[in-house]
Amino acid sequence: MTIRKILVVDDSKTELYHLSDLLGRRGYAVRTAENGDEAFRRLGEDLPDLILMDVVMPGQNGFQLTRLITRDPRFASVPVIMCTSKNQQTDKVWAQRQGARDYVVKPVDADELVAKIRAFD
Repeated sequence: MTIRKILVVDDSKTELYHLSDLLGRRGYAVRTAENGDEAFRRLGEDLPDLILMDVVMPGQNGFQLTRLITRDPRFASVPVIMCTSKNQQTDKVWAQRQGARDYVVKPVDADELVAKIRAFD
């Protein structure tokens, strides 16, 4: 599967802008969501090829949202990469247990992020 459409879920407008710009410059079609409710609405509108998920958000956090998405048969095929400032090994392990396929620590290294995305192509 070629990754073309990416949903970025983050409550920070600055991060949404930064990641959208970074990925858009590399040819990806980026949609954004600021919380879990908006993320599920976006998933229902147009299924992305990949999701970048923040962890710390109001309401459902990124771990909870990843668990819901990856266990829902409608969305389970969409890989989730956690994209967060949480850098502890326990966070990475917990993210995998929730269904995340990879993990990137902010501030994001653009080359590292794109390499991780291309690994799903």
